[in-house]
Order: sequence, then C-alpha cells, then structure tokens
Amino acid sequence: MASVINSAPKVTVFLCFLSCFSHFLSSPKWVLAQSSPVFACDVENNPTLGQFGFCNTSLETAARVADLVKRLTLEEKIGFLVNSAASVSRLGIPKYEWWSEALHGVSYVGPGTHFNSVVPGATSFPQVILTAASFNASLFEAIGKSNVQCWISRVDILVPKRQHIPRPQMGKRPGDSGEDPLLSSKYASGYVRGLQQSDDGSPDRLKVAACCKHYTAYDLDNWKGVDRFHFNAVVTKQDMDDTFQPPFKSCVIDGNVASVMCSYNQVNGKPACADPDLLSGIVRGEWKLNGYIVSDCDSVDVFYNSQHYTKTPEEAAAKAILAGLDLNCGSFLGQHTEAAVKGGLVDESAVDKAVSNNFATLMRLGFFDGNPSKAIYGKLGPKDVCTSEHQELAREAARQGIVLLKNSKGSLPLSPTAIKTLAVIGPNANGLTALVATTYLPGCSNVACGTAQIDEAKKIAAAADATVLIVGIDQSIEAEGRDRVNIQLPGQQPLLITEVAKASKGNVILVVMSGGGFDISFAKNDDKITSILWVGYPGEAGGAAIADVIFGFYNPSGRLPMTWYPQSYVDKVPMTNMNMRPDPASGYPGRTYRFYTGETIYTFGDGLSYTQFNHHLVQAPKSVSIPIEEGHSCHSSKCKSVDAVQESCQNLAFDIHLRVNNAGNISGSHTVFLFSSPPSVHNSPQKHLLGFEKVFVTAKAKALVRFKVDVCKDLSIVDELGTRKVALGLHVLHVGNLKHSLNVRI
Repeated sequence: MASVINSAPKVTVFLCFLSCFSHFLSSPKWVLAQSSPVFACDVENNPTLGQFGFCNTSLETAARVADLVKRLTLEEKIGFLVNSAASVSRLGIPKYEWWSEALHGVSYVGPGTHFNSVVPGATSFPQVILTAASFNASLFEAIGKSNVQCWISRVDILVPKRQHIPRPQMGKRPGDSGEDPLLSSKYASGYVRGLQQSDDGSPDRLKVAACCKHYTAYDLDNWKGVDRFHFNAVVTKQDMDDTFQPPFKSCVIDGNVASVMCSYNQVNGKPACADPDLLSGIVRGEWKLNGYIVSDCDSVDVFYNSQHYTKTPEEAAAKAILAGLDLNCGSFLGQHTEAAVKGGLVDESAVDKAVSNNFATLMRLGFFDGNPSKAIYGKLGPKDVCTSEHQELAREAARQGIVLLKNSKGSLPLSPTAIKTLAVIGPNANGLTALVATTYLPGCSNVACGTAQIDEAKKIAAAADATVLIVGIDQSIEAEGRDRVNIQLPGQQPLLITEVAKASKGNVILVVMSGGGFDISFAKNDDKITSILWVGYPGEAGGAAIADVIFGFYNPSGRLPMTWYPQSYVDKVPMTNMNMRPDPASGYPGRTYRFYTGETIYTFGDGLSYTQFNHHLVQAPKSVSIPIEEGHSCHSSKCKSVDAVQESCQNLAFDIHLRVNNAGNISGSHTVFLFSSPPSVHNSPQKHLLGFEKVFVTAKAKALVRFKVDVCKDLSIVDELGTRKVALGLHVLHVGNLKHSLNVRI
C-alpha cells in the first residue's frame, strides 16, 4: 500500500524469543511416561516406522495425511479433535497439546507451556493495543518473529491475535489492535507472517501455526448481566463485511494464518462455532484457509448447555463438525462425537475431513518428521530466550507506541540536568525508571483508589521540581470477562490528580495506563496539568520506555488507535447494540471515528511530537476512470456506484507522493495517515483510512512517502447488501491538514 524513502529505522528481527529443546519448558510433545522423548516418525530410532506413508517426507502433505487417516480407528480419530490430542502408540504417535498462547510474548496461560527454573519466563512485549499505536507494520512483524515459540522445533500458537472492533468499555481491549479495520488487518497479517514464516525458504512449511481470534462480531464479554456465553450479536450485512470481517479476511489471505478461532457468541441467531456459512462458507470457502478451524475453549459445550441451541450433546457435536469446525478447545467433541456418528447425525467422512486439516497443519510444522534436533531449529536452547536483543525490542516497541496527547510549552521533555528532584505518584507508579532523585508514592492502595493519600501526595509534589502522576487501571478492572460500565478514572484518582496538580511546584505530567480510553476532560482542560501521555500496558520495559520519552531520549511518535469518548457516550450507548452507523431517528450516535460525529475527548490518530511535521503533496491524480463493459446500465442512467468486480478493477491503481518536512530541531518518527472521505452514498463512512506509513525524519530535513492506491480495494465501500462498490463522484483525500479532491468516474 505504501512505501517510504528515508524511513523509520528498521527494527532488528530476531529468529525466536522462546526457543526450546528436548527436556525443557512446555507440555512436551512426547509421551510423559517415557524416560526419553518420543517423536512421531522417528525412523532413526524406530526403523519400523519407515513402512508408514505418513512418515515418508518425500511425499506430498496430502498423501501423507491420507495415509495416516486411513490407518486410524474412529475412536483414535476422535482423539485428535480436541486440544489435548491423544497418543497412538501402535503408530508411534505421541500426545500433542495444541493450546499455547503468545499475544504479546509467550505466556504460561494454556497447558502447552510451562516455565521452570531453566527458563523462568519469556520476553513480555507491550500489549497489542500499544504496539498497534506505533502504526509501524515492520514492528508488528518483528515482534511476531521474536515472539515465536519453537519448542524442540515447531509448534502451534493458539492465540496470537484478537480481531474485534471493540467498545471503549470492552475488557479485552488491551489485546486488540484498535478500532480501524485497516489497522487491525495490517497488524494481524504482519504479526502472523512474523510468527509463521519458516527460515528454510519453504512457503508451505510453518515455524509455528498461528491463530486469529475471535471470529466473529465478538464485542462483548460481560456487561450489565449480558455475557459472551449468551449474547446474540445482531449485525447487518453491511457492518459485517465493512467492519467486522476485513481483519479476519486479511489474516487468512494476506497473512496465510494456519488457524481461525470461532467465538462463544451467536451471530444473527447462530452460534459462531456452528454456522456453516461463517466457517465452511467464508473462512474455508471464500478465503481458502490453509489450516484448521478451532473453537474458543468450551464453545461447543457453551452452545449446547448455555445457549440450548441443540437438544442433545450429540447434535451439538454434529452441528459443529458439519459447520466446519476441525478442533475443539475443550473435551466436548471427544466425549460426544462417537455417539453422533453411530447415531447417524454425522458421517465418519466429516470426522476424517476435520482431522485431516489438523494433521496437515502438524505436517507443515514438522511434527511427523522425526527428531526435531536434526531440523532447522534443533540447536536452539535457553540462551536464545529473552536475549538482550529481545529485551531491547520490547523497550523499542513500548517507546514507539507511547502517545503524547497534551504538551504545554516548556513541559516535556524534562531536562535530566535541570530537574534535580522528581515526584512520582499514582497506583501504577512503581515501574518508572527514574533518572534523577525521585520520591515515590502510590497515592492509592490499588487502582480502584477507594481512598487517596491526598495530603502526603501534595506534600511531595510541592517539594519536587516536576511531578509525574501514573494512573489508570489494570486487569482487576479491565480484563477478559470484565467489561467496564464507567470510562472515568476509578475512585478518587481524579481527586488525587487535581489536588496534586494544584500543589505541584513544577510541571505535572499525567501518564495514563490502560487498554481502553477514558473521559479525562478534567485533566485535558486543567492548565496545571502540562502534559498527558497514554502508555497502554507497555510490557516488561515499560518503565524505561516511559522515562525515555519523558526525559527526551526518545521523541514520541505513537498515535491513538481508538477514539476516547465522553462518559455520556457509554451512558446512552448499550454494548448490545452492534450497529456501526448512526441512527438519527433513535439518537444512536454510531461507533468509531468512521461513523461517530459527536463529542470526543481524543480521536483516532491523535498524538503529538516534540517537533513539528508538515506535509506537501508532490503527486496525485485529479480523476480516475473505471472501465465498464458496453451495454452496462450506468452508460444510460446515472449511477452512484459500480460493483468492484475484477473485470473493472484489474490494474486500476495510482500513486500518491508526499513530502514530509521536519520543521523542528528534534529528529523523530512521524506517522503519515492517508484518509479518504467518499461520496455520501450507501451510508458510507465519513472518513476511512487508506494507508499509513511511519517515516523517520532528522531535524530540518525532508522525506518522501509514496502510497499506491488500489481503487477497488482502497476506495471502495460496502453497500447495504454487503456488496463492495466503488462510489462515483468526489472523493476527498486527507493527509493531516492537507486535502486533495479526486473525481472517480466511469
């Protein structure tokens, strides 16, 4: 989409940040009762395995899979439909655990990973929402490459990326990549490529098998008595294809992800994990998934026991398999599939198809290639875990994502020589890496802040040359299963902030730690609060990264990946309403910067720098013509749009060249956003993102940024029926304050 000359410094890419060898970490991929690990198709140690076609690495994957499936009994096949896959000792196949997680660093969550005294932990990168705020596609991929969990050779990672277009209150906000479909798409495909791409040059081999979740329209966890296990997301066809589906589509098509996870909720009356249109029809049919479809953990059990979608558990098992589900995170399919087959609810051939998709993924991972110590990653060990390079990447990722929202003249950056004393106050204050004499005070016993230490906080702020308030929330308030009702800072945090600001001798820097946004209008409008930073959840190096920005060792370049609304917005907009577009008749204001036109605290893309960047248009067309065939109805009647079909769209693209000027005295990175406001047809967005590029520009220097705009992909919109169209008429392109009109005609 975009290229850049004099770009932001390339992020160093590392092979694997959690690497494993035989006998360490993880739920091993061998039979635990053995004194030494057992590897599938280890012909060297067990020559009899060489007779099996599925162990013959010279055969195509499909042939190996077919050979394996035909050797299995129904009971054995069913053992491979669940995340804790069974062993088949007669064929030399050990147990396998599918469930491991690596959302922002390899996690202990899930039975597939266990840390120990040899490897006590792995690099913790910033939560996804902060990495997304970097708007740096090369960084997304670099973290993926560093985030790989290699085990002995290759494995699967069940949860690398969440795809939601969440509300400000959503508890899972930290694990999302923001409210814009293009940003989420770029994050998903880049991160997945970093995780999966093998270093042996084979396009069909996998380093790990990544998974994009939660598919689809999964925007509610637990809000005012409505939870994800019972929620039916009613979504229009237009919103589905315009907003909710694009990140998943990009994850599958552009990222070539190995797995998609269906969600707990229903979508228009059908459980996502039992909907053949969503699974077989779209993910595997339209998007051509090369891999497996997995349920969120216990989702099949949920749509039987909680949603009562079927009368019997056997019917539920059959519905899931027939819809296109290949793997059940949980035990439901393991318990009820055999009875479903014997009861005639599902044919054994459907089970064969499901396990074939799972086996094909394991073949691509090298699970059936024998002892992995002989393979490409066989020499990796503890020395490759949490290296200095990985730690620096975690710090760099946090620095790139931090967003400067307010900065009065003379406030930031602080001078490490002029500032002799610093007060650091707040319930999240214990992580800041101080560079000068510092007094710390939590100010509250926890982020709920039932009672604030006002007097003591005022006293130390009055004595310090500058005050840093580090506030916000943590997983006790914002987490899976915990949607927020209130988007104001909790408890007495606002009182603590206001009183400390009044008493402070020097500049007051407010640092907000959270996944979602807040109504902090009181702080935004308080002249005593001279600077505001949003730092997400910045990972293991967050304290150092915050200090780097505050003291001017790093020029902030992050931009908000989501809108910050006033409290009045969440008071009147229920989370159960999935509509993106406003409804003037009911007063519903719509969602995200693309459709919402009401008051905001901060909006998508907001963020400041310590320098000043200007944009100048170098090259852009004033019009573009879409070819249509003779006899097309639009030749004889006025059309407001035409279908974005291949015949009209082939090679239909143009370039936009922009010059970015750093007018200030400080070098830094700058995110260039290319937006478009399409003609007002089909309830189109008021503005949508066409592309973004991060560019590094030294002080008083210039850089050239190029965007290639695919007319049918980038300028198209989705109509009321879910059909992608190119709107005819005037499109206004935006870059900062720069606007350019483009006439699209036939």
